[in-house]
Amino acid sequence: MCNRILQQIAIEPMKLSESPVTQHRFNGLTFFVKRDDLLHHQFSGNKARKFMSLLTGEFPHIKNLIGYGSVQANSLYSLSALCAIKKWKLTFYVDHIPSYVKQKPTGNYRGALDLGANIVDLSQLEDRDGRHTSTYIDDNFSGLDDTLIVPEGGRSTMAEPGVKTLAQEILNWKLMERCDNLVVALPSGTGTTALYLQKHLEQADIEVITCACVGDKEYLVEQFLDVDSKATQPTIIGTEKKHHFGRLDKDEYALWQSLESQTQIEFDLLYDPFMWKNLLGWLSENPNKTVLYIHQGGILGNESMVGRYRHWLSI
Repeated sequence: MCNRILQQIAIEPMKLSESPVTQHRFNGLTFFVKRDDLLHHQFSGNKARKFMSLLTGEFPHIKNLIGYGSVQANSLYSLSALCAIKKWKLTFYVDHIPSYVKQKPTGNYRGALDLGANIVDLSQLEDRDGRHTSTYIDDNFSGLDDTLIVPEGGRSTMAEPGVKTLAQEILNWKLMERCDNLVVALPSGTGTTALYLQKHLEQADIEVITCACVGDKEYLVEQFLDVDSKATQPTIIGTEKKHHFGRLDKDEYALWQSLESQTQIEFDLLYDPFMWKNLLGWLSENPNKTVLYIHQGGILGNESMVGRYRHWLSI
């Protein structure tokens, strides 16, 4: 199966720009969606934008790419596709791989394995010595001429060129549609995409709004500052309470199902429901705004998330 998938990637062209914009209604509200989930089925969403510079750039001496994150991270699958195209070896470090995931691979983990990724469970390594994943990687791989290290979730300056391209597409669409009071909305993990979008959209007085899907507002602001301390930050909406990333929530699951039912679009189950929970409240207070929602991709990850929800709700 792996060879067939690799051959398919080599044949299919990678179109990482000019995703369509579609109009929808949800709970009586009209909005638009920038369909970055349609860029390419193996390299889409915000990861396609963040990693565009890696895909299009020339790296003649690179043979290995090192990444890290969760076992079901969207970046794991996207980097696997990237390395298959570039003929690089991907080694992706995770803090722990649950036994049930190893026994029955699903979602991004399964997809990455099919693409030839080497996924390393740090909890099984004798030389870890209690080090954080990023520290372990830096200690072992930084400075190697044939190796690139990608920060978790693509949180680095390498993400800016691809996000800048996305911002320009939004500006072109706004001009063509003569859209007033435009607001761009998307959820945030590290916040890199939202930050660079705001940086390149503020010239047109377009506000970017987001929410902290990992941790709280304070944590997200720290991520913004770490990526680019001088850039204008997007507006963070939502409660002051910390959001427990990955925790199952019946209301969010029902909201995700309702979104798909009313819009005929499958959204990411990990990030989008929490963003929409906050966005609906924001829209009620800002009825004159036109929302362009950026689809973040991540659909393959729904395979494992839906399984978790169905098991949890059946207990």
